[in-house]
Amino acid sequence: MRSYFVAATQPNVGLTSVSLGLLRALQRRGLKVAFVKPVTKRTPDTEPSVLFARDICKVANTPNPFPMSLVSQYVTTGKTDDLLEEMVSLAMSCTDGADVLVVEGIHADPMLAFIPRLSADIARSLQADVVLAASGAGAEGIAQTRYMIAQVRQAGRKVVGVIFNRAAADFDQAAVAGQLDGVPIWGVIQNNPALSAPRTLDVARFLGAEVMIEGQIATRRVLDTVLAARSVTEVIPRLTPGALVISAGDRDDVILATALAESNGIELAGLVLTHHSFISPRIERFGSRAFHSGLPVLRTDGDSFETAARISRLPLAVPLDDLDRMDTVIDSLAEQLDGDAICAGLELAASTRMSPPAFRYQLIQKARAANKRIVLPEGDEPRTIRAAVICTQKGIARCVLLGKRTVIQSVADSLGIELPPGLEILEPHLVAERYVAPMVELRKSKALTPGQALLALEDSVVLGTMMLALDEVDGLVSGAVHTTASTIRPALQLIKTAPGSSIVSSCFFMLMPEQVLVYADCAVNPDPTARELAEIAKQSADSARAFGIEPKVAMISYSTGVSGAGDDVEKVRVATGLARTQWPELVIDGPMQYDAATVREVAAQKAPGSAVAGQATVFVFPDLNTGNTTYKAVQRSANVVSVGPMLQGLRKPVNDLSRGALVDDIVFTIALTAIQAQAMAQA
Repeated sequence: MRSYFVAATQPNVGLTSVSLGLLRALQRRGLKVAFVKPVTKRTPDTEPSVLFARDICKVANTPNPFPMSLVSQYVTTGKTDDLLEEMVSLAMSCTDGADVLVVEGIHADPMLAFIPRLSADIARSLQADVVLAASGAGAEGIAQTRYMIAQVRQAGRKVVGVIFNRAAADFDQAAVAGQLDGVPIWGVIQNNPALSAPRTLDVARFLGAEVMIEGQIATRRVLDTVLAARSVTEVIPRLTPGALVISAGDRDDVILATALAESNGIELAGLVLTHHSFISPRIERFGSRAFHSGLPVLRTDGDSFETAARISRLPLAVPLDDLDRMDTVIDSLAEQLDGDAICAGLELAASTRMSPPAFRYQLIQKARAANKRIVLPEGDEPRTIRAAVICTQKGIARCVLLGKRTVIQSVADSLGIELPPGLEILEPHLVAERYVAPMVELRKSKALTPGQALLALEDSVVLGTMMLALDEVDGLVSGAVHTTASTIRPALQLIKTAPGSSIVSSCFFMLMPEQVLVYADCAVNPDPTARELAEIAKQSADSARAFGIEPKVAMISYSTGVSGAGDDVEKVRVATGLARTQWPELVIDGPMQYDAATVREVAAQKAPGSAVAGQATVFVFPDLNTGNTTYKAVQRSANVVSVGPMLQGLRKPVNDLSRGALVDDIVFTIALTAIQAQAMAQA
């Protein structure tokens, strides 16, 4: 097992972010990673690094650290050796089966002179190589990094990499690399103010402000503070998404402008009233729509300048309950690390099980390599626009938004989003005519007339499906505002099923804490026959393999093997036999209870000798009632992320979204669709 000790070269370099970003980067490469922070200046059960490692990175067995008070007592009483022994024991308690151990070092403190020596002792005791978390903000950070490299080497440890955090825009990586005496740069993390954006809730807590109107105080973020000290004409241009307006309550003009901006769809961070003032009741009634649509309103005692100054001093550290922000920070950091340099000399885990971070990483990498053109019929839907922008900026897919350009631009402006040049927009009313004749030809068996075709093409999903049918795009993603039927029906009519497929089914990728599982069919077929169930098993196994998951298919039932009887279990038994006969290469077993499919101890009792029991990765449920109930129960009860549903069995990839889909859900579905398109092209 390889161990990395992450040490800060100076205070406030983002040691926690760097450590957890490194952890996620390693997880993305399929490695099982353990994490330990030996010492905390907080109480052991409130240490952010440990809580974030458990809750966000899903390293459940991360141990509690030693409090600094206890560590100081050990050191000052000459019991450093005993302390190091305890720390080694702490670290080893969480490394069972791990490929790599990431150790977060101790934050520097000029009041505790023993920290540098103790850090070196911990690294040596754990036989850990050192990774430096350094500041990329200027020459001082580089000079301090060179000093730390020399100090670590003098202490007898090896510096294997440097990660420069919050780097300035003019950071010259090549020039800096030449100054580090042969130590490679593992990553340069660009400074991104959006990652430091606190919630309006955090501002309220920091100011001790009274919350007059709660609104969306826990989800809106402060990207800018607008001090209303000048005329309202000077304030209006700054009323952009994420702006926190600071004003005395007697500035009716500013408050009305704020309400108007919110009513026009601009999601401001909030309004802070100073001098312990109120909104005039007349103004509040006049702007009631804005003041009850999500805009948080706070009140504080100080004057406007003092309040703005206090907000500027808000700590950068991510609060313990802001998991969304920390997850984004960790993901962004892992994205900018050099995975090849980090994993040089490391072997991938021998297990065929794929971890969720590895799955998400491979999903994005494969989608980028596929470089597919994906049409999004719900082009003016805010979440869809955000997802399309992300996919374009990250090179995940070449997205095509269907909708009126002026409307899409207006929505983007209200969201504070800049549409990148590579994002394509097609206006349906300008292009629909050219799809009439091809659609009539495709539906000639139904005697479709040109007039009927033109009317049908007013539906953007139908238009997008025609683009896919004519190979103008490689895949389609819809469903954020459309029903499943509205997405699937045009595909069945115009795309039809793939050769050899008689049924369209679906599967979810369930991102369990330790591995990714495939559940099918949980969204489409209410009560498949035995033959259809067998085909769903084959489709789902193929989907698993396409995404790097070794398919071991469990045909789920309420009994295992020959222990049960009845029509329901017999259907599963017949389906398993049909699948084995038609696809002998398929690793499949059933009927099988869920616990026998997942738990090795249960499998040893109920299905000894099975190649699937206790290690299943693909679960085929006997009907929609069972599948949908199970996936939602697991998703909600175990707080598991599910990606999908991904449709299977169509000639070309069409995928449906949940109407409650988040932006990340849409991004991952676009990536899934791109990879499906690549797999179908290769097949």
